Amino acid sequence: MTPLEILTAAVTGQPAPRLPIFCNLLDQGARELGLSQKDYYARGEHVAEGQLRMRARYGYDQVWSLFYVGKEAELLGCNDILFADNGTPNVADFVIKDWDDIARLEVSDDITAHPAWDEIATCLNILRDEVGATHPLCAYVTAANTLPVLLMGMEKWLELLLGGPADLRDELLRKCSDLTRQQLAAYRAAGANVLVYSTPFGSTPFVGHKRFQTFSMPWMRRDLDGVDRAGLVYYCGMTDFNDVIAQVMGELGIMVHYLGPSADIAQAKSIIGDQGLTCGVIDDIKLIHWTPEETRAEVRRICAAGKAGGHFLFGTGVMPMDIPEANIQAMLDAAFEYGRYP
Repeated sequence: MTPLEILTAAVTGQPAPRLPIFCNLLDQGARELGLSQKDYYARGEHVAEGQLRMRARYGYDQVWSLFYVGKEAELLGCNDILFADNGTPNVADFVIKDWDDIARLEVSDDITAHPAWDEIATCLNILRDEVGATHPLCAYVTAANTLPVLLMGMEKWLELLLGGPADLRDELLRKCSDLTRQQLAAYRAAGANVLVYSTPFGSTPFVGHKRFQTFSMPWMRRDLDGVDRAGLVYYCGMTDFNDVIAQVMGELGIMVHYLGPSADIAQAKSIIGDQGLTCGVIDDIKLIHWTPEETRAEVRRICAAGKAGGHFLFGTGVMPMDIPEANIQAMLDAAFEYGRYP
């Protein structure tokens, strides 16, 4: 079976030789190609080549069209990204510096015509042609309720969200939601078959139960209105969201849930059952300091907690650059060993 067939089998509950195995090696592609982060992310063919090489080296299942999260801010006018030698690029200059900038913020009617989309399209075209028919091709889209963080910073967004003028807040969220919806459609049209819908504001440890109901859910419903749920993944950064899984499934129709590393896997799987896919995630911050033996033991625990009965995936977070290669290899060797079905 191809990796894409294995993923499909896990979602639908069909027989497969093993679990799907996702390993999110992103910035490592620059090191693989011997490039600086700035030079690597400047070209879509670099990102595609980095993804293909990392997947070929380690043998996990998916590739990413993701450059860095700040790429979404570039689609709304950001032109200053901070690149690091040993870390993930981030927004260096916010598009929204004061509330008056919200009215001036414009969302293109066609983001695929925006210059910031060009290299994304190049990357997607290469990955689609090379492995799109056989492997999960992942795209990353930030929910409207979280996107303002990339445009104005967390402090100013929380100030507006919690105590600012409601009309300005909603105007910004409508524009962010319009971008989110466009991205979901554009990535799918370009060949992405896994769409990771990212929203830390979609977890109650982050926003609390009341705000989840009155703020997060209504805007997520707007983001996803009319959107095909096939291949859509609910992801809340690395926060836990077991307590809202049932509601997200029932009201948003998202059936694939990428858990936080401290989530109770057995509990999540009891909620999701055979309706969708539970994704158990290793704590890849701890991978920096664990021994290979400790790494293997944690992979074994995760697989044991979720593998029985199928409908389970083994995955990672964003895999910091400081993780030793020995631990990456130990993790994936263990995932292939403990993720096998009889």
